[in-house]
Amino acid sequence: MTFGFAPLSSTSLAMTTGGPSRHGRLLEPAEWTAAGIPLLRNPREMVGGLHSRHRPVPSTAVIAVLGPEDRLVASASFTQRSVSADGWEYRNALLSHLRRVLPHDLRRRTPVRTAVLLYCREGDERWTEEDGAWMWGLRDACTLHGLRCGAYITLTRGGWQVLGEGRGGRRPSSDSAPQRLGDTSGEFAPLALHTRGGASDALRRTAAR
Repeated sequence: MTFGFAPLSSTSLAMTTGGPSRHGRLLEPAEWTAAGIPLLRNPREMVGGLHSRHRPVPSTAVIAVLGPEDRLVASASFTQRSVSADGWEYRNALLSHLRRVLPHDLRRRTPVRTAVLLYCREGDERWTEEDGAWMWGLRDACTLHGLRCGAYITLTRGGWQVLGEGRGGRRPSSDSAPQRLGDTSGEFAPLALHTRGGASDALRRTAAR
């Protein structure tokens, strides 16, 4: 799949020239790439597992927290509709759901867990201002929850793509029927849920909702 850019709107033009729309709080693709986001070991398996578990439709965000070896620790999905594409709003929504499913790691000197965001939306795979706002929101939410900022993945009718990496595939897509968890007969294997580091019973009940 190709990695391109949607046509620049007046907001994007204002931001690239340092105009007043910078308060929109979004990250351009170059800024995201320069941030050194860690690569996923198996993005196809990750996307397939989250798609099976959360069954996202357009406007659905899936936030997943990974432990060592990209093992899923907790995840949550929610619908977020906004006309402003403001990273501040998205950051607050992500942080709220992270707090519901996972204790923070702010006491650690360095993050040991990584948050990954999958966002199902309309349109094609090219970067949009909405993507930039989600990137900003994910990075800031991770900082405030003591996590390392991980990949941002879009899910559209054309398939999935890890923005900034050039990796993607046609299935699953926003139109795909989710595979059942535990069914490994298809094109991808669903992501297994693991809890590590002495996770509490409450975490096990709320993990990967």
